[in-house]
Amino acid sequence: MLASGLIDKPIYRWWVFSAVALGTLTSVINHGGMSVALPTIAQYFNADLATVQWVVIAEGLTISALLLPMGRLSDIVGRKRIFLSGLVIFVVAAVFAATSASIFALIGAKALQRLGAAMTQGTGMAMVTSVFPAEERGKGIGSHASVVGTGGVLGPVAGGFLITALDWRWLFYINIVMGLVTMAAVLLIIRSEAFRQDTRITRYDYAGAALSTAVLLSFLMTVSNGSRMGWSSPPIILGTIGFVAFLAAFVRWEIRSPSPMLDMTLFRSKVFSIGIGTNFMSFLGITSSRFLLPFYLQAALGFTPALVGFALLPNAASRIVMGPVSGFLSDRYGWRPFNIIGLLLSAVGLLVLASLTTSSSIVIVLAGILLQSVGSGIFQSPNSASIFSAADSARHGVVAAFVNLSRNSGNVTGTAIAASIVTAVMVSRGFEVKIDEVLDAAPGSGLLESFLSGLKTAFFAMAVLQLFGALASVFKKDSRIAQPTEIQEVSSGGERAV
Repeated sequence: MLASGLIDKPIYRWWVFSAVALGTLTSVINHGGMSVALPTIAQYFNADLATVQWVVIAEGLTISALLLPMGRLSDIVGRKRIFLSGLVIFVVAAVFAATSASIFALIGAKALQRLGAAMTQGTGMAMVTSVFPAEERGKGIGSHASVVGTGGVLGPVAGGFLITALDWRWLFYINIVMGLVTMAAVLLIIRSEAFRQDTRITRYDYAGAALSTAVLLSFLMTVSNGSRMGWSSPPIILGTIGFVAFLAAFVRWEIRSPSPMLDMTLFRSKVFSIGIGTNFMSFLGITSSRFLLPFYLQAALGFTPALVGFALLPNAASRIVMGPVSGFLSDRYGWRPFNIIGLLLSAVGLLVLASLTTSSSIVIVLAGILLQSVGSGIFQSPNSASIFSAADSARHGVVAAFVNLSRNSGNVTGTAIAASIVTAVMVSRGFEVKIDEVLDAAPGSGLLESFLSGLKTAFFAMAVLQLFGALASVFKKDSRIAQPTEIQEVSSGGERAV
């Protein structure tokens, strides 16, 4: 096996990184390509928008609900085993998707594919952080973030090319090839003994896994449907009550469980708690801008969809560059300054976007996009490194899953909040929220002005959240070399050692 003579050498960490990066690219490219493919898929199956949207919803719900259970499972049974199993499921699901005879079969295949993605995402970053020493953890996480950004750029581009030149099914044929190549790389390179397992606990917390899934499903279904059904409608109220009840039950169970899905003592660490909270806030800002800007560019500035894509490229490109740079620098200078500066820059970018009008120059738009994306790029890698420092490497599987979960839930919630704010502002001014009418509205019309007012309010609200995150980051304990000691406790008086 290739890794046999390398496992104790520094170069081995980059071999592991390369194998994990292949899996990450495979998953992210697939997700990005689907966003381009949906109109073609809807036309092919003669499906309406209400039905085809479930291709995306099923993906988001599945991966969000299963990240924590899969991350914890990898801590117990081994990360290589879960990562490989996830790849197998991902490839098999790609075969089902490519041969789907109906839109409902495709939705089921995509949900199964995101189960595989939850298994790889819940373990991939954990494997990277486990093989990189503490003083280089930011570099490893930053490089991983760069791979995610690269996949985010390649996905829509590759998807558009494959759909135009061949057929939408080729998105999944490519998945199969990339998945098989990744499996070969993992089998050849990665050795299970390179990663610590949580040997103190061998029982899996099935009740905790079920409760965590119920918490996330009730939360995501409620926030994603609130603006459409109305926040005071009976289903949304019931969903909110269900979320609170499931959350209370989950916390109570995890505190008492001898083998918890998520050790609640992790939250005693300011580094962990503030890191997870600010990560969620950061993605609220990222997603709200990514969701609203295409509408602004088309409705106010008259951009075509192709031009919108080019205008948003700096968003991903800046993260590709800033991820490894900020990660490398945080290893040397500590994570706190990069957390604070990154969130402040993100807030400034959102405030610039909150000043947009129908006559704003594209230069102003690009300045806002760059400031916001550069800020989030500076923030994310050092922040992730700080979160991992708050737990020993045997628990990095569940920590990696929780980091990814805060991103996924932030994405869903950010979209829901942005849509709700814009809807509320437009309705308060007497306008119905019909996107086709907004896109066709004349400059200076009341309809377009009400939409822009809602957009500004949403961006301003997200900027305030980034400022709160920057303020909270001031109180994070910093260290030039991350030490997983802050929340380690002696097991006595009913408390567990973390």
